[in-house]
Amino acid sequence: MNKALETLKQRGFFAQCTDEKGLSDLMDKEPVTFYVGCDPTGPSLHIGHMVPFFALRHLRNAGHRGIALIGGGTARIGDPSGKTEMRKMISYEDIDANVEKIKAQLDRFIGFDGETAFSENNKNWLADLNYIDFLRDIGSCFSVNKMLTFEAYRQRLERGLSFIEFNYQLLQAYDFYCLHQRHNVVLQIGGDDQWGNITAGVDLIRRKLGGTTELNALHQAYGLTFPLITRSDGKKMGKTEKGAVFLDPALTPVFDFFQYWRNVADPDVEKFFKLFTFLPLEEISEICSGNINQAKEKLAWEVTSLIHGKEEADKALAGAKAAFSGEGDKSQMPTLELSMPELEGGLGLLSLFTTAKLTASNADARRLVQQNGAALNGKVVSDVKYTVTRADLDSDGELVLRAGKKKFCRVVFN
Repeated sequence: MNKALETLKQRGFFAQCTDEKGLSDLMDKEPVTFYVGCDPTGPSLHIGHMVPFFALRHLRNAGHRGIALIGGGTARIGDPSGKTEMRKMISYEDIDANVEKIKAQLDRFIGFDGETAFSENNKNWLADLNYIDFLRDIGSCFSVNKMLTFEAYRQRLERGLSFIEFNYQLLQAYDFYCLHQRHNVVLQIGGDDQWGNITAGVDLIRRKLGGTTELNALHQAYGLTFPLITRSDGKKMGKTEKGAVFLDPALTPVFDFFQYWRNVADPDVEKFFKLFTFLPLEEISEICSGNINQAKEKLAWEVTSLIHGKEEADKALAGAKAAFSGEGDKSQMPTLELSMPELEGGLGLLSLFTTAKLTASNADARRLVQQNGAALNGKVVSDVKYTVTRADLDSDGELVLRAGKKKFCRVVFN
């Protein structure tokens, strides 16, 4: 098997391939151009979106050429794959703004050099399509009966599938067809929930550009999917009580991003090292055979460094050490600033935890205190009527709030 494909298999990126031997032989013969797509339905990618982009970097490192397709056109419809209901429609202006934000996030992670990796926007060929011409030229290549056999559509038929969503597979297949003609793209990669859309693109290229043995050889197309990543408890990877783990620090602070990885379940550590870092497999095995907490800390630093940079990873690590061991740098912990006059009047414990966003409401804070899960500067407080005063401050004139074992906030007074 081709070395790059073998790397993907060894690290957990391999679920299905339309023609494994044919793709392997082609990649042994020459560098291939491939693409992975994402729709800018929000202002930020979350960590679950990043699996194919980690694979992109592995393939690029092996000498192949990767394209990140940002769906400024397809986002106008929304992919029904893996969704239980129709996506909320957003304005074209919001989509365009999201495209720029996501492009910047991917550029930081991938490093678009215009040669071995660059971005595209399918708005460039979808926005001005003539609907009648598209139906005659592209729609005629699709079988409705076959489309309805794919899991994405079968699941939605039970709950309701809009006609606009039903068109999505045609548009994604057309993306592959256009990229094949524009950039000689011969491979699409993505999550396993994209299998139907990817194979539709492979089939469209064959139908439109094939015909003879010679032409088929010139217009090869392949699809490769990765397993949908779940945690050891069976839940979707990248989800927390607060929601998705976003790349945008305004949505998921870097400290929280770091802590997500620091707190993964023991059985997930090695799998996540393979998927979300570029450390050699031998090094990963050695790390995971040692102290599991040190391994988690290393995982958290590596992933945070890749997404947010080494400086931010160092700050998050310092903040975590301050929170959990009393070492490190308290200033790097999540911090809430309050005025000293507020403290002088006394602060209710419940409202303080809620203001610090350690609890969702005062009722949640009450339950936390009653269960002995609330602490001030390391001391558990079990009185729901407790009033925080200047006497509770540490030697630096600050407070460190702890909710449960893993959530912290530093409170400073000005």
